[in-house]
Amino acid sequence: MIDFSLPERIQNQLQMAEYVARQVMRPHARYLDENEHERPHEYIKLMWPIMADMQARSLERERRKAEEAASGKAPERKKGPSSYFVGMMHLAEMLAWGDVGQYLCTPSALLGGTAIEAVGTLEQKERFLSRFADPNQPPAWGAMAMTEPGAGSDTSAISTTATLDEETNEWVLNGEKIFITNGGLALEESNGLCVVWATVDKSAGRAGMKPFVVEAGTPGVKVAKAEIKHGIRASDTVALVFDNCRIPYDNILGSAEVRDRSAASKKGFKGAMKTFDASRPIVAATAIGVARAALELTKEKLAEAGIEIRYDAPPHEMTAIERDIIEMEAELKATWLLTLRAGSMMDQGEPNALESSMCKAKAGDAGTRIAHRCVEILGPMGYSREWLVEKLARDAKIADLYEGTQEINLLIVARQVLNYSSSELPA
Repeated sequence: MIDFSLPERIQNQLQMAEYVARQVMRPHARYLDENEHERPHEYIKLMWPIMADMQARSLERERRKAEEAASGKAPERKKGPSSYFVGMMHLAEMLAWGDVGQYLCTPSALLGGTAIEAVGTLEQKERFLSRFADPNQPPAWGAMAMTEPGAGSDTSAISTTATLDEETNEWVLNGEKIFITNGGLALEESNGLCVVWATVDKSAGRAGMKPFVVEAGTPGVKVAKAEIKHGIRASDTVALVFDNCRIPYDNILGSAEVRDRSAASKKGFKGAMKTFDASRPIVAATAIGVARAALELTKEKLAEAGIEIRYDAPPHEMTAIERDIIEMEAELKATWLLTLRAGSMMDQGEPNALESSMCKAKAGDAGTRIAHRCVEILGPMGYSREWLVEKLARDAKIADLYEGTQEINLLIVARQVLNYSSSELPA
């Protein structure tokens, strides 16, 4: 029997998240959309204790796993979706319903932390992530820097370099990264960190790609500019420049060895790619939250105009709008179930690369189409800035783009289903 119930602790967190979404995020959504580079300070203040508690629980879980591995005990697995990761997905969906741009400013380790949890040692997890687990300290953010002006979905084209200075035993980073979510918050306004992808051997291709942790206050890294965006405008999105940025040797995640071009030498790259197996269901959840917000606002405006959705009417008696609303609601629920499956597999420790890309591709597409259809249904007022629906349509598109575009995720699904390698089914 599939159990969709949530523990009381997570239910309480969701009640708090709903309060924040309704009372804090929604009232400020339009203002922050039109004043792009202002920080959602009230939202940050309210969310920091919640996220610090969740990070503390995550660290404790990692400690238990390490103890079990050391003792030879089989890991204890929770059954059903009522656990940490699925709880995070419910939280993301609710906060994205409030305002996905503000949600992306949530003080936490985010993508940087996900990369560290994927391939970092227990010592690295303790050293880097404990700063996100103390609600008595000022808020902190994590970020991940991968995209470059000349390297988007093709990560093998990344040109940022990491060179080992053997005299000081430090890595020296040089290069430019763009479209970094929370890059400014992580490195300039908090005791945060950024996981930076760089190559230690360009000739080795993907085998030479390694993730490095750059902490706030490190000399040689600066924010080059704050991006001006189509949607999610409350989000802190920046370009970063690394100019002889020096970090300790043990700030590399995974092995530095790349001379052996075998599959084993690519273990670090593949391990860090698990970051996306964890983050894509979260992105899917945010897409669902945005689409749900658009649908609910549309139904509210229709009700105000005296148009009710007759769920019990025969299909041939329904209006086109009624059929559209019901079909969109059904698609959203189906997408949510697919997303919960990917998240539940993550909680169970099962490989979920296929399901993760499937739910991300489906949610990005469905969320965009639903939000845009809501604009169409509401006509001129749907397109007007007086209502939030046009903003939600702009916000929805990003879920179709970041964390792997629609095309890239469909390509991953095809490779997984057909059992093809990247060379057999190239981009």
